[in-house]
Amino acid sequence: MTSSSSPSQDTKRAAHTTEGLRADALMEEDVAWSHEIDGERDGDQFDRSERAALRRVVGLSTELEDVTEVEYRQLRLERVVLVGVWTTGTAQDADNSLAELAALAETAGALVLDGVIQRRDKPDAATYIGSGKALELRDIVLESGADTVICDGELSPGQLIQLEDVVKVKVIDRTALILDIFAQHAKSREGKAQVALAQMQYMLPRLRGWGQSLSRQMGGGRGGLATRGPGETKIETDRRRIREKMAKMRREIAEMKTGREIKRQERRRNKVPSVAIAGYTNAGKSSLLNRLTGAGVLVENALFATLDPTVRRAETPSGRLYTLADTVGFVRHLPHHLVEAFRSTMEEVGDADLILHVVDGSHPDPEEQLAAVREVIRDVGATDVPEIVVINKADAADPLVLQRLLRVEKRSIAVSARTGRGIEQLLTLIDDELPRPSVEVEALVPYTHGKLVARAHTEGEVISEEHTAEGTLLKVRVHEELAADLAPYTPAPAA
Repeated sequence: MTSSSSPSQDTKRAAHTTEGLRADALMEEDVAWSHEIDGERDGDQFDRSERAALRRVVGLSTELEDVTEVEYRQLRLERVVLVGVWTTGTAQDADNSLAELAALAETAGALVLDGVIQRRDKPDAATYIGSGKALELRDIVLESGADTVICDGELSPGQLIQLEDVVKVKVIDRTALILDIFAQHAKSREGKAQVALAQMQYMLPRLRGWGQSLSRQMGGGRGGLATRGPGETKIETDRRRIREKMAKMRREIAEMKTGREIKRQERRRNKVPSVAIAGYTNAGKSSLLNRLTGAGVLVENALFATLDPTVRRAETPSGRLYTLADTVGFVRHLPHHLVEAFRSTMEEVGDADLILHVVDGSHPDPEEQLAAVREVIRDVGATDVPEIVVINKADAADPLVLQRLLRVEKRSIAVSARTGRGIEQLLTLIDDELPRPSVEVEALVPYTHGKLVARAHTEGEVISEEHTAEGTLLKVRVHEELAADLAPYTPAPAA
C-alpha cells in the first residue's frame, strides 16, 4: 500500500527543502565568493576539509641518502614524526615553529622522518589533534617506520596517554625534548642539578603505573600478622621519593648560588660594571663572547650548545674594565620548569648594568626571536636594565631584513661575530652605554700611595694623568667611596 499526498503538501515540502538548502548554503564560508573580487583582498582560501586536514611540512626530513650511513644511524637514533597544531598566526609561522622543533629533535639525536600540521581553534583536550586525525597519524607512523611522535606543545598527562594508545608508539612533547637536550649538554655541577630539578618537576604529574605498580605496600605496624592499614601504592611511593629528591636539589642549588653571589658582590664592591649577553639559542652568543674577550667558549651550529654561564673580563676602547657574562639560550615556549630551575643562573641578566640582546639576522623570523627572549627577560625581572639589540650574522642576513630591524629597534647594531664586522662599533657603543662614575675629582697622590692610583684606573675613568715632583696629578671620574679616599689629596686652590 502506497501513501499519497495532496499537491499543496508537496509544494510545502519542496519549499521547506529549498529553504533548508538555502540555509545550508548560507552556512558555507565560501558562498558568493569570486576570485576577481575577493581574491586580492582575502588571499588564499582553503576548503574546510583542507583546513582541517593534517598538512605535511616539506623539507623537514633529515634522513640520509647513503644507505650504509642510514642503517648505522638507525641503530643509534630514534626515528620521529613531528606533529603541530596551528591555532594562531600565519601558515608560515606554523611552519617556522615546526622547523624549529625539527632542529631541536636533531640536536637531541633524533632522525626526523616527517612533519604534519593541523589547523584547529585549540588543541583537542583528549588526544591533542582529535581522534580522527590521531588515526591518520598512526597510518603515517606505520608508513614511515617511526618509533616516536613529538608534539609541538606541552601535552597534559591525559593527552600523552590517549595519543600513545592510538598511535602505538612513544609520544613526547616539546618540553620533554628540550629537557632531554639540556640533560645532554649540562656539564657543570650546578647545570646538572638545575636540569635534574626541572626534569623531576616535569615528570611528577606524569608518573604512570601498570599492574603491580599500583599494588599496595605493606603498611601499618611492625611484625603484625596482617597490615595495619592500606599502606602506599607504588606510584605514591615514587612521588614521595621524587618530592624528597626535589627538596634536596633545591637546597644544593641554593648553596651553589651563594658562591656565585659572593663573586657578584665582589664585583659590585670593586664597582666593576657588568654586561650580560642574552638571546635566542643558536643566535651566536658564544661566538660574540669569544670575539669580544677571546674566552674560548664552545661554538657549535646546534641549539643549546652551551648551557653553563661564562663570565669573562673585558675592556672598553677607553680602558674601562667590565665583565661580560654569556647566559643560557632562550627559545619560544621555553618550559616554565626550566625558567624556574635556571632562575639563579638567569639572575646574571637581572643584575647586569647592560644587556646585549643577540638576535640571528639570518633567521626567517627574527622579530619572533626578540619577542620570545623579552618574555623570559620579563619573567626574571630584568625589564629595567638597558638593552642593546645586537643583530648577529649580518654577513649572511638579507640586507632588507637588517634595514628593517635597525629601523624598528632604536638602540641596535648589525655585526658579524664570524667576520668581525661591526665589532669595533659595538665596543664603542658598550663604552657609551655603561654607567659612568658620578664624581669628578682632581688629586695629587704621593708616589707612596700608588694603590690609590691603581684603584682610580680600575674603578674609575681617568681623564688626565701627569707625573710631577710631588706625586701623580690625577683628574678622574670615580664613585663616591673612592672620591672620599682621594679627598685628602685634593690640591689647594691657587691664591
